Amino acid sequence: MTGAPHGFEEVLAPTLYYDRHFQMDAVKILPGEYYVSAREILMVTVLGSCVCACIRDRVKGIGGINHFMLPDDRRDDNQRFGRSLRYGDYAMEILINQLIKLGAKRSNLEAKVFGGGNVLPGFKNHVVGERNARFVLDYLTTEGIPIVAQDLLGNYPRKVYFFPTSGRVLVKKLKTLHNDTIIERELNYSEILRRAKVEGEVELFS
Repeated sequence: MTGAPHGFEEVLAPTLYYDRHFQMDAVKILPGEYYVSAREILMVTVLGSCVCACIRDRVKGIGGINHFMLPDDRRDDNQRFGRSLRYGDYAMEILINQLIKLGAKRSNLEAKVFGGGNVLPGFKNHVVGERNARFVLDYLTTEGIPIVAQDLLGNYPRKVYFFPTSGRVLVKKLKTLHNDTIIERELNYSEILRRAKVEGEVELFS
């Protein structure tokens, strides 16, 4: 991901590769990244406390995925997490906006959501995974986008495989994997969010 502490920007995932197991093109989604496509491609991400929304046009098969976390900002404690929610709105809106730009129709959108595990040390008081999970469910419900599948919370990271043209999702809970890399990646991401401010607004197409 890019962006200095002065502002935060969602990044189109740059890590494209060929998945030998599924024998197809694939893209790896890291924290703060998203990807949208109208072609057949596998979208893969690994989640700890972060959440991802897999959203697709169920008629046209245009789909996308994001990977985000609400900022753990104590300045929000007396403001009902106002800044955090603004960031969450931005992270979701940019994904939906890009899908519509590709030709998806808002009334055809459906979502599958994953992540929000309690895996980050030192975050017990805020339980960031629970906040992320609650946010993504509330956001999609408010926006009228049906949630057709979910796997949230728990104590393990997850690896998510999203096939946007068909809507198929495979989820693997990483119970035996060494999770130091996942935890370090999300702690670094959380620190960037804490120091950043959300720049700009996203306009949605109807």
